[in-house]
Amino acid sequence: MLTTVAAGTGTGAAIDLSTRRVPNSLTICLAAIGVALAATGWSGITIGTSLAGFLLGFALMLPGHVIGATGAGDVKLLAAVGAVLGAPRVVSAFLYTAIAGGLIAFIVAIGRRRLRTTLGQTARLITTAAANATEIESPHVNNRFAYAPAIAIGAIAASVQW
Repeated sequence: MLTTVAAGTGTGAAIDLSTRRVPNSLTICLAAIGVALAATGWSGITIGTSLAGFLLGFALMLPGHVIGATGAGDVKLLAAVGAVLGAPRVVSAFLYTAIAGGLIAFIVAIGRRRLRTTLGQTARLITTAAANATEIESPHVNNRFAYAPAIAIGAIAASVQW
């Protein structure tokens, strides 16, 4: 599992860093490999657990996409990770991903010299139920960063059961 997760999410992270996209072909292949490994028994999880992991990974990331915090490719990448890891481990992967994403966002904000603004906008996003999402997503503001690296870190951590 670790090799599959590392290869799939590592590739997704590299592509996201260079193009700001996670290709559908990658997420489809990773999800199919996850289901195939479950079907053959090589992953140690059942097909049902693999499919439940896919759906749970999708459901966990979808709210972030709805409020504009993550891209659709990120949602699909965690869903594909769920197909490989299964439902129980995709929850851990999501939690590790959130921690890694927060740390990366902090580092990016410092590097862009906008830590105070980022923290203020994040607090407002939470306290106003995303009322400032349009402002945060403005193309004139440099808020976006590749999130697939955070997913890679979270998925690898969950696959080795940290």
